[in-house]
Amino acid sequence: MNTPRQKNLPAEERRNVTVEAVIELAGKTNPDSITTAAIAKHMNLTQGALFRHFPNKEAIWKAVVTWVAERLMARIEKAAAGIDSPLETMQAMFLAHVAFVSEHPGAPRMMFGELQGAKATPAKRMARAVLEQYAVRLNALIEAGIERGELRPDLDAEAAATLFIGTIQGLVMQSLIAGDMSHMVDDAPRVFAIYRRGIVAKFANGIGK
Repeated sequence: MNTPRQKNLPAEERRNVTVEAVIELAGKTNPDSITTAAIAKHMNLTQGALFRHFPNKEAIWKAVVTWVAERLMARIEKAAAGIDSPLETMQAMFLAHVAFVSEHPGAPRMMFGELQGAKATPAKRMARAVLEQYAVRLNALIEAGIERGELRPDLDAEAAATLFIGTIQGLVMQSLIAGDMSHMVDDAPRVFAIYRRGIVAKFANGIGK
């Protein structure tokens, strides 16, 4: 992260490097304690150089949430591409989401920190919008799964989408508490299997077995 070449990076690349530096720091410390001075020091820059690309700390935090949202959703959509079954699509999304978090442990810490904050910051609004977008995507898949007979006809789609996201959040929190994100990737398939048994149609071509 601290290389001399950073001083000559184009503006957009500089902003991306700054965002990555914040996420890296958030993976090691409480996001609330990360100051612009700490970010600049981590990047081997002055605060003045940092503020040439961001007007204030709030702008940095919004850029971080945007970075996380764009890359997480892109990873999920890539994992889901080409899969016809709604249920199998959900499993691919679940595993891709967990893998992304495992690779970027600072990302959930930043998102959780923003969502728990009392102030309605631009970053918090962005984080909420991401969760809403995610829930809409899941609801559509669940409804499609019900229509195709893969999922239980009496399934509450909204509750199932909430539980899907909440299950990932639970895995993330346990891994953060344990200080080891690698176990999350190993646990994800077994955890999804339990979730899957709760939503699948009883006689859906052997899917529920």
